[in-house]
Amino acid sequence: MAAIPRRLQSPFAALHEWQSLGGYGIATCDAVAMPQYTPLGASGFSASWTMLDGAHVSSVDLAWENEGWTANGTIGADDATFVVRMSAQWVVQQFLLFRDMDEPDLWLATDGHGRWGEMNGAHRTELDGCIDIDLAGTPFTNVIPIRRLPLHVGHSASQNVITIDIETLGVTVVPQVYTRLDTHSWRYISLLTGNEVDVNVDEHGFVIDEPGSFKRESLQ
Repeated sequence: MAAIPRRLQSPFAALHEWQSLGGYGIATCDAVAMPQYTPLGASGFSASWTMLDGAHVSSVDLAWENEGWTANGTIGADDATFVVRMSAQWVVQQFLLFRDMDEPDLWLATDGHGRWGEMNGAHRTELDGCIDIDLAGTPFTNVIPIRRLPLHVGHSASQNVITIDIETLGVTVVPQVYTRLDTHSWRYISLLTGNEVDVNVDEHGFVIDEPGSFKRESLQ
């Protein structure tokens, strides 16, 4: 993974820098009830998944930092790395995408209530109202809503999600519906394309596999 710039080592330092540039500060979202998955230890987790082509691997290292979760991940199919910073309730606060440089190619942040901007202070009004980030090259971005949404089995929730094209850095707002099929199975549906994806998760809510796409190889 590309080295994270020094100013990214502390989310609070990045927050102060962004605020000085006229951005929108990161706020802690109101706590919500968590699904009944096993709590994660402060040491976090490391996981990797293999795409069904067998040639590409996606991985993530999750750690507890500064009263929230930080995920450092790789997307082998696109030769890219990413960082997602979340609150203790798994609400996305910052997203950084690295392709072939030490500096992020894309750096988005939100106030936790659906207002988005770039770290240079630009308000991304077209993204307002979105909750999550979705990357096609890793199943980890599905873990985030699964850990956060307080759904009973058979219940659904809809939300707008930011999907990111890693090659072009284009962003698209996609309405998605998440349904908890049973304790360890979920389905999400894109209301833009009608695409349906089922995922199987473990006792922590981490994706084991996405039939037809990914299979988990390791969890530590």
